[in-house]
Amino acid sequence: MSAFAAEWIKLRTLRATRWPLALTALAAAAMAYLVGLSFAHADPATMRFDATFANYYSLSFAQLALVVFAVTAVAGEYGSGTIRASLAAVPRRSTFYLAKLAALTLCAATVALLSVAASFTAAQAGLAPRLRTPLALETAAGAWLYLVLIALFAAGVAQALRSTALSLGILLPLFFLGSQGLGNIPGVWHATQFLPDQAGVTILHFFGDPASPDYNRAFGPRGGLAILAAWSAAALVTGWLTLRHRDA
Repeated sequence: MSAFAAEWIKLRTLRATRWPLALTALAAAAMAYLVGLSFAHADPATMRFDATFANYYSLSFAQLALVVFAVTAVAGEYGSGTIRASLAAVPRRSTFYLAKLAALTLCAATVALLSVAASFTAAQAGLAPRLRTPLALETAAGAWLYLVLIALFAAGVAQALRSTALSLGILLPLFFLGSQGLGNIPGVWHATQFLPDQAGVTILHFFGDPASPDYNRAFGPRGGLAILAAWSAAALVTGWLTLRHRDA
């Protein structure tokens, strides 16, 4: 319990971790309102309008701030050299790792909940009254779980690489290009659809309604979240093995 308390104090007091958390919810709300406005004059009778997409598209940008938080929380200690003091205070590396992940998950889960709520509320405010939809709890829960899993995946990668710059240099282009670029290139998406973010965002209807005949993914929303969960688990295990077998 004392190890968790120490990690919680670190996350709560460092500006490098506080700012990304605040930006996650703010970015979700701001982008969601703009997306809502862009659909405000849509006519569902003449164009396909997916309320789920409008409500949660902003999370694809807000997640980048959450990734920065997770990477900074884990790899920041290696850059500053404080990892030596942390491991001296908590010699059992499994205890240290689990305490850090528990504190990080609590922060990420709380901010993810706020971000999902902010995204939905802001998108509904931007939409015309005739296009507004009631909250779908299953989709909202999926969106929340997506953000939490992305944060854990980033944490595992950061622990394995032990470098803030290297981790962000890989993850930010991967997530930005994955969702916004590579996944839309004909032919390429056959492979990229299995990347962590590409698989996970199926819950947000980024590629259309799974019930539509135009849906072209090899798996549905729940399958996509399962793939993302597998990526996150693999990253966390790799991070644990690196922490266990390498010196600080």
